Amino acid sequence: MIALIDYGMGNIHSVKKALEIYGAKVIVTNSPKVIASSRKIVLPGVGAFDDAMRELIKRGLVYVIKQQIDKGKQFLGICLGMQLLFQTSEEAKNSKGLGILKGCVKRFTSKDIKVPHMGWNQIKFKKQNAGRKCKLLTGIPKNAFVYFCHSYYPAPKDKEVIAATCAYGLDFACVIAKGNTYGVQFHPEKSQEIGLKMLKNFVKLC
Repeated sequence: MIALIDYGMGNIHSVKKALEIYGAKVIVTNSPKVIASSRKIVLPGVGAFDDAMRELIKRGLVYVIKQQIDKGKQFLGICLGMQLLFQTSEEAKNSKGLGILKGCVKRFTSKDIKVPHMGWNQIKFKKQNAGRKCKLLTGIPKNAFVYFCHSYYPAPKDKEVIAATCAYGLDFACVIAKGNTYGVQFHPEKSQEIGLKMLKNFVKLC
C-alpha cells in the first residue's frame, strides 16, 4: 500500500490516479497510523513552503514522515513535497523544513527568465552522482521533457544526491535520490508518458 499524504496542499487525485494505473493500492490519508503501516509514502505539494510545514505540524505528520524514512521506507516527494525535504527555504519566513536532506530551497533570480518556471523542459542525468543508480530514472531516455510549475528550486549541499538537473537560468536539481528517499521538482502526474514511467518505477521499487 502507498500512503499518499493529504495535508491540503497537493494535487492529490491526479497523483493517486497515476499511481493506480500500475496496480498500486493507494490510500489518501493524513493519519500517522496509516502512514506508519504503509509500504511506501508519497508527499505531493502545491503552494507555499510556510503553509505546507504549518499543515504538516498541525496534523502531527512531521515525526511519522521522518520516522518512516529513517526506517528505510520508500519515499517520493513531488514539487513542493520535494522542497520540504530540505532544511530551509528562501520562501519561508517562519518555518524550517523536514531536514531530511541538507540544503536550502532558493528562488529563481535571473532577469533573463520568467518566474514561475512553467511548462515543459528537459532533464539531464548526472551520471557521476545519484543518477548512476537512481531507480526512478530506469528506462527514461536522455533529455526527456517533463512538466514544471515552480518559482523555487532545491540546492542540496551534498551534490551527490542530485540524479538529474534542468537548465532554467541555471542548472538546478530536479531529481534527487538518497537511499530510499526520492524527490522530483516537476509534476510526473502531468508529464505524460515520461512522468508515468517514473511513477511506475516508484510503484515497482522493492
